[in-house]
Amino acid sequence: MREKLGILFELLKFRLASLIAFSGAMGYCLGSNNVQTSDLVFFIIASIGITGAANIINQILEKDYDKLMKRTASRPLPSGRITVEQAAIWAAFLGIMSLTIFITRFNLSTGLVSLLSLVLYGFVYTPLKRVGPIAVFVGAFPGAFPPMIGWVAATNHFGLEPGILFAIQFFWQFPHFWAIAWVLDEDYKRAGFKLLPANGLKDLDTTFRIMIYTLFLLPIGWLPYKLGMTGINSAFIATVFGVLFLAQTLHLMRTCTDKTARQLMFGSFIYLPIVQIAFLLDKL
Repeated sequence: MREKLGILFELLKFRLASLIAFSGAMGYCLGSNNVQTSDLVFFIIASIGITGAANIINQILEKDYDKLMKRTASRPLPSGRITVEQAAIWAAFLGIMSLTIFITRFNLSTGLVSLLSLVLYGFVYTPLKRVGPIAVFVGAFPGAFPPMIGWVAATNHFGLEPGILFAIQFFWQFPHFWAIAWVLDEDYKRAGFKLLPANGLKDLDTTFRIMIYTLFLLPIGWLPYKLGMTGINSAFIATVFGVLFLAQTLHLMRTCTDKTARQLMFGSFIYLPIVQIAFLLDKL
């Protein structure tokens, strides 16, 4: 039983799901004028659940391709530690539970956007990974929904504020994911995944596109302050870390090496949580 529970937990990709849930919780706290601890806990549970369901769908559809990659060959499905039917039941349970919480505890809009995110990631982005870099563009939408979902859960309202939170995470994903695709390019090619932009090579054209998307983060990082969502301190922090993030992309343009791409990848992991924490602290 302990082994089975461990496998189910592994299918969730809990670390990734927790990061996404944190992003959603940030949007919820920014949108709410009076955060209730119980509501926040339910929101985080539902966020982890819906993200876990999407991750499991992704693994089910890619189980044969995961066998071809060193990084993923030991996952529960390609290694045969769990069946597709068992994984599908687990995904269905998580998805239904999460959507029920979103709709009954918060509002219908939260549930609908969460469902859209699940469908886009699991059934559109996943098969597109073998088509071309359009997959990254499509995948950036569900990847950027969490803070917007959090805001809508708190306010039941769409508008500029959740749109800005969406935009920050949307543009961040391109340098983030392309840095990962650069580092793991050889492994991805074994499975037929085509994720790097331009001509699909690790060259100046690819780094230029990475730089352009990173550049967007500088003006967008100021917009939460301009809209009165946060104070000026977080705007300065977003600018400082945006400049550092951009400097890493410029360094990648000069070197075009795996080492620099790995540094950019870790830089992307630092940028988003630091900026989001700054937004939260500034509001508090």
